[in-house]
Amino acid sequence: MNPLNSMATTMDGGAVSAAQRNRVLRNTYWLLALSMIPTVLGAWVGLKTGIVQGMGVWMSLIVFMGGAFGFMYLVEKNKNSAAGVPILLGFTFFMGLMLSRLLAVILTKNNGAELIMLAFGGTALTFAGMATLSSVIKRDLAGMGRFLFIGVIMAIVAMIANIFLQSSALAITLSVIVIGIMSAFILYDLKRVRDGEETNYITATMGVYISVYSIFQNLLALLGIGSSD
Repeated sequence: MNPLNSMATTMDGGAVSAAQRNRVLRNTYWLLALSMIPTVLGAWVGLKTGIVQGMGVWMSLIVFMGGAFGFMYLVEKNKNSAAGVPILLGFTFFMGLMLSRLLAVILTKNNGAELIMLAFGGTALTFAGMATLSSVIKRDLAGMGRFLFIGVIMAIVAMIANIFLQSSALAITLSVIVIGIMSAFILYDLKRVRDGEETNYITATMGVYISVYSIFQNLLALLGIGSSD
C-alpha cells in the first residue's frame, strides 16, 4: 500500500487462492508496463508545449498535489468498475506531464539524454531487485507500512521547506531518503499482492507506479545535481 494511496485496503474476509494471487500479480505487472506509455506521452506533451515549465514553483506544486490526489481518489473510487483502468492511465499521463519540468532542466545539459537513460536504468534495476526480493522473502511485512508512511510524510514536509531554504545538500539527502523509502514500498506492495492482502490489481498498480515514478524522479534529480556540466 503506497503512502499516497493509504486508504486503498483490501476488504477480503476469506483466503485468497494461489491462482488468484498470481492473476492479480500478473495483471499488476502488465498494467504497470502499459502505464509507461501515457507517462512518456505526457512528458513529451509537456516538453513540447512548455505548459508546466511556464508555471511558477508554487503553482506547479499546487497543480501537482491537487491533480495527483484527485486522480488517486478517482482511481480508488472506480477500481472495481470498467472506468478504473482508463482513469489510472489518465493519472499516469498527468504524472508524465508534471515530470516534464524536471526533464526540461536535465535536457539543457550536454549529457541530458544520457542522464535520463541512467536514471531509467537505475529505476529498472531497483524495481527488478525489489520484485525478486518480494518473491523470496518469507517474513510478514505488514508492520513496515506505517513506518514507511511516516517517512514519506516527513520527506514531503522537508521538500516543501527546502523550496524556501534552497539547500542543495538537503535536496541530495532527501532524494536519497525518498529513493530508499520508495524502494521499500515496492517490496511492501508486491509482497501484499503475493500474500493475498491486496486483491485489486488497479490499486496495486497505482501503488507500485507511484514508487517507481518517485525513484526515477529522484534518481534523475541526483544525477542532474551531480552532473559536471
